Amino acid sequence: MLTTPTHQELIQTISDLPTEVLPELAHFIDYLRFKFDFHKNTEVEAKTTSGSAVLLAIAGIGESDEDDVSERDEEILANEVDPIHGWSLKRD
Repeated sequence: MLTTPTHQELIQTISDLPTEVLPELAHFIDYLRFKFDFHKNTEVEAKTTSGSAVLLAIAGIGESDEDDVSERDEEILANEVDPIHGWSLKRD
């Protein structure tokens, strides 16, 4: 059975690694930080978002000033997407 290593043991293990693998280790550590932060934020959002708030947000989706969006979606997208360059925030 594996035991959880101490900080000092991890530091020693990292010190023993060849320098060529340090960039990969740094990427892996970034991934672990992202994964931890993502799960932490997801748990907080789940606790603070009640079911009724979600339903109210969904109910408000149709309160747009835009008429018949579902019938004009292709026309709207055709005006937003450059056929050569794709999506862009810049306008000519």
